[in-house]
Amino acid sequence: MTSGCLDVLFQPFRLKSLALKNRIVMAPMTRMLSPDGIPDEKDAHYYRLRAADGVGLIISEGTPIDRPAAMYHPRVPAFHGQSALTGWRRVIDQVHAAGGKMGPQIWHIGAVASPMTDWTPKVPVESPSGLIAPGIFKGTMMDEEAIADTIASFARAAAAAKQLGFDTVEIHCAHGYLVDQFFWPATNLRRDRYGGASIGARNRFALEMVKAVRAALGPEIPLILRISQWKQQDFTVRIAATPDAMTEWLAPLVEAGADILHCSQRRFWEPEFPEIDGKEGLNFAGWAKKLTGAAAVSVGSVGLSCDIVDAFVGETAHPASLEGLVRRMEREEFDLIAVGRAILGDPRWVTKIRTGDRGALQDVHADAMGEWRRSVDPAARAVPGR
Repeated sequence: MTSGCLDVLFQPFRLKSLALKNRIVMAPMTRMLSPDGIPDEKDAHYYRLRAADGVGLIISEGTPIDRPAAMYHPRVPAFHGQSALTGWRRVIDQVHAAGGKMGPQIWHIGAVASPMTDWTPKVPVESPSGLIAPGIFKGTMMDEEAIADTIASFARAAAAAKQLGFDTVEIHCAHGYLVDQFFWPATNLRRDRYGGASIGARNRFALEMVKAVRAALGPEIPLILRISQWKQQDFTVRIAATPDAMTEWLAPLVEAGADILHCSQRRFWEPEFPEIDGKEGLNFAGWAKKLTGAAAVSVGSVGLSCDIVDAFVGETAHPASLEGLVRRMEREEFDLIAVGRAILGDPRWVTKIRTGDRGALQDVHADAMGEWRRSVDPAARAVPGR
């Protein structure tokens, strides 16, 4: 494929105050490399490299809010406290100096633990019903005081991002973490106003959080929500089995203030409802955009031959064609495409794609999943897809 065939990836994109030079998003990846939870010069260098290479928008690794047990390792960079926020100011200043745009991915893990560490917080983990997965109890059930403080903490983090000069904010509502645990009926068994039989009822926590974050950001800074059907606890789970259910789930979140839906799939090319529009039908992001009118980001094994689960069990991912991606973007199925392992393992990926230098694209080996550090690129121990 020549570089000319990829023109659609390099068209500008604008939404509210966010102006991007292309449609390529750097997907978030948890790295656990920030000493004492404080972003340092190596973190700033890591993000600056991608900005300098021309990534349209960088979404940071997951960065936890100010709640006990909101993170699963002390080296995950926090988004609260003067020292951590000073570190994030260094990051965004260097990204801007390199011509990039960036948003933090604000995060609360709920009852989920990291598969890469035995570290545990000093306080019990919290979740909607004290469950990490169906029938598996862990930690405590959040009372309404904890819920209110968590919502306020999300809003404080968003306000800090605005004050630091970030271009957007993403809230992690996917992959079985806290917000997603409210969506998922198997982990939300509550009988109060934060639970219920329908996704509309279980949306309440997310709706209140989105409204609080929108108020903190003001009207012009775009708010992104990372969402998924699948959970790391169960890859087969679907929150919405039909378009009507997806509308009930996502439309209220957009009405509450979300501008962009970052729709995570293991494989972006798979149709969401093939029984309706066939094997070449709209993917998750395509349906989310169609049903809500919001801008959409697609993500999932872009430019690679296997998905993240295959990689963790030992399969090497080879560079793969982007023709299918181009077709979907040319028909405006979604607006932006997020790239994970390929770009995070190679800070020159955007340039290689833009110039048609496919021969220089790198394989992603299974052993690299635990050791991403190469030359001056401090991306060690990365966990993609967070």
